[in-house]
Amino acid sequence: MGSKNYTHEFFKYEDFIKKIFSLLSVIRGYNILVLIIAQYLAAVFIFSPEKSIRHVFFDIDLLYIVLASVCVVAAGYIINNFYDVQVDKINRPVKTGLDNYVKQSTKLSLYFFLNFLGFTFGLFVSLKSAMFFSVYIFSIWFYSHKLKRYAFTGLISATVLTILPFFAVFVYYKNFSKIIFVHAIFLFLVIMVRELIKDLENIKGAIVNNYKTFSVVYGELKTKQLSLFLLLSTFFPIIILFSYPALSYMRFYFYAALITLSFVGIYLWKAKRQNQYRFLHNILKLLLLVGVLSLVFIDTSLLLEKVIDRLH
Repeated sequence: MGSKNYTHEFFKYEDFIKKIFSLLSVIRGYNILVLIIAQYLAAVFIFSPEKSIRHVFFDIDLLYIVLASVCVVAAGYIINNFYDVQVDKINRPVKTGLDNYVKQSTKLSLYFFLNFLGFTFGLFVSLKSAMFFSVYIFSIWFYSHKLKRYAFTGLISATVLTILPFFAVFVYYKNFSKIIFVHAIFLFLVIMVRELIKDLENIKGAIVNNYKTFSVVYGELKTKQLSLFLLLSTFFPIIILFSYPALSYMRFYFYAALITLSFVGIYLWKAKRQNQYRFLHNILKLLLLVGVLSLVFIDTSLLLEKVIDRLH
């Protein structure tokens, strides 16, 4: 009898663990973690360089903005997963199998709850902040429901919606410097290339489900040509950023980015298979992650000042 109870408890625990991993898969736990790190590093080293680390990390309004961003972005992944379930069965069968450990009804309940939390956290900061997150919630639903099924609207909206959570921190600090604007252009171009490669990676599921994505409408060759044009365009903001002394040791990241993006362009032109496109997609994700972590090297004298201030 004791053995049966133990076995029953074990399977209940195993099922619970599977559901946790399933939810983390649905809300893209990795991306959420990167978003949190990126927002705080950007707040410390770009948006409020004159403030101490302690001041930034204990800023309750910034915490609310980060929490609101996390909630609405996680909810966005849930609704995107809900609408893309048939596409993902073809393009990502393993991930779909993991995602299905949690019922669709549970996902939808969590979607509404997270959006409510996101709006509430935004309201704690200001009415304008709450309205910003309300617009974001509607936009990401409209993208998942309609816009992503079409070539240009899907491409542009996916890129904008990826960058928009950073805009919340940007507006909060009201820091409108040129270096931030140029950096944003670089990110916009890289993310757009990543979206185009993702289109190529997921083309089978898009065709079967009648999605008019860029790669479906214009074909593989035109998608590659636009990607190469965008990759070459990233060189211009990088060159402009090199003229800023405050870039400091982060310039080495951009040297690496030039090499990486050149490799992506060459490999993309030759790529034919889904696993090759997935490889390039992951390289660009890694490049963006390293870029986030490299923010600490913007003006190393500033970093030293902040560390000393923290020790005191």
